Amino acid sequence: MYTSKALSIILIAAGSQVALAEGPDLGQPLTSDEIPFYATYVMPDGRGLPEGSGTPAEGAEIFAAQCTECHGITGTEGPVMPPVGPNEIWAKPAGSYWPYATTLFDYIRRAMPLDHPKSLSNDQAYALAAFILERNGVIDADTAMTAETLPMVEMPNRDNFVDVWATQGAKPW
Repeated sequence: MYTSKALSIILIAAGSQVALAEGPDLGQPLTSDEIPFYATYVMPDGRGLPEGSGTPAEGAEIFAAQCTECHGITGTEGPVMPPVGPNEIWAKPAGSYWPYATTLFDYIRRAMPLDHPKSLSNDQAYALAAFILERNGVIDADTAMTAETLPMVEMPNRDNFVDVWATQGAKPW
């Protein structure tokens, strides 16, 4: 048995060996190729959106294949927050309640599907965002979502949020 003092000495020694191991030069900034997509943010105005596109019809196919286990066949039911609504489970679905469509895309790209987050391509994330927005009546069925069109979507509940940046005098984006 190690005492807590002996264990501390071992951990400090192990840590110093890790620090001496070869690794990246911490004084150099990362290039854009070295930054994973999920470590970048999509701003409400669309800055940070990647190239790609998707339609509601494409999103319906992806939703049927990857999302129904948690969100149900239509997106209005399921054990996890349904993205389409309002419904009996969740009165404020992401597809119509969130203030920015860009936030919906960013969330899908980073966190979905729940059992394999960060596994969707940009096109798949755009398509799923388009499907959810169309199912909530926010966009038409023939509207493709891209880095240019997604920030232009006016979410129906956008004006019901308090803009904390406005109270500080400037927005970070």
